[in-house]
Amino acid sequence: MSRFVLVHGAFCGAWCWEPLVAELEALGHTVEAIDLPGHGEDTTPLEDVTLDLYAERVAETLRAGEPAVLVGHSMGGVVITQGAAKAREHVDRLVYCCAFLPRDGESLKSLADKPEGAADLVQKNLVLAPPVATLSPEAAREAFYGLCTPEQAEWGLEHRQPQPIAPFVTPVDLDGGIDELDRYYVLCTEDKAIPPALQRRMSTESPCLEVAELEADHSPFLCKTTELAAILDRFARA
Repeated sequence: MSRFVLVHGAFCGAWCWEPLVAELEALGHTVEAIDLPGHGEDTTPLEDVTLDLYAERVAETLRAGEPAVLVGHSMGGVVITQGAAKAREHVDRLVYCCAFLPRDGESLKSLADKPEGAADLVQKNLVLAPPVATLSPEAAREAFYGLCTPEQAEWGLEHRQPQPIAPFVTPVDLDGGIDELDRYYVLCTEDKAIPPALQRRMSTESPCLEVAELEADHSPFLCKTTELAAILDRFARA
């Protein structure tokens, strides 16, 4: 069985993974879902949050145990890419779950600005109030929870937080690259936050050993928990 480290996306915290953690543990895996600085129960001031601070939190977690299957959701794809560059020897493989997958020198913003990202409902509705960005509940519901039950959507909306802007615009610096690490991708076909066309482009430009398509919105850990757990389990065993 594998060690999983789960890294959440923007506006979220470790809380979003709770249903998936239970499924993966039932399959026999060890699972750690972490709060990035300024998220969940972490009290780092939002104005101090940077991509490097995120990545160092991931690297610290990785160094504390055996090599892990490192999973990033959404913005967490940028974070695990930068974190893996800091702790390569502690990463077993990388999994991008409807996530941004940057190459060296790319940022979340530069990826979202590609033509395939034009239908992104997050950028379209983002309210900037530096140092953070927010989304209205209505916009967040449409962008993130389209296939979720009303109860799942309400639970997600209740927990969401403002998102520091700095990690969106900071390019990754891979310091020689992480090409030796195996990559896998979960492409969510009903995603309105990272359009499927952009997910396909990123997983092609940074080749992945497998791209698994899942009929899910941007919160597959809620709307397709069991199916996502099965995919991650398969990736870990590959």
